[in-house]
Amino acid sequence: MSDQNHKMGLAERFARQSTLWAGSTWAFGTAVLIILIWIASGPLFSFSDTWQLVINTGTTVITFLMVFLIQRAQNKDSHAVHLKLNELLAAMQGASNRLISVEDLSEAEADVLKKHFKALVEKAKQDGDLTASHSIEEAEKRHEDKKGGSD
Repeated sequence: MSDQNHKMGLAERFARQSTLWAGSTWAFGTAVLIILIWIASGPLFSFSDTWQLVINTGTTVITFLMVFLIQRAQNKDSHAVHLKLNELLAAMQGASNRLISVEDLSEAEADVLKKHFKALVEKAKQDGDLTASHSIEEAEKRHEDKKGGSD
């Protein structure tokens, strides 16, 4: 067992392995095989209500569990992407540090930033070059410099 796996709890290891397996060709093959066996067993059970209930119950339970497994995987991936983007913003000169962890802002705070960026787009449109600035601070400084230079 790797050092990374050793640090994970039992539930996390199980969820991780389940996620990996559920997305594999083997999992798909197993699901197809189960359906084929179920279909083939239909005549044996006279296509009864119980026969139908078996597959309906099984797929419902599996779907219910998969929803949580998929959400867990998506949360983990999203968290990793946010951390990587935060690292890039923190490392990149000229990038706005106020965008680090922007996903944690309230909707009202995010709306304020959105309005601010919209205003920057309008300034850039007036300047004729939509790619002239890279961050809020840089854009504001460039805009102020341009205003100061044109007086």
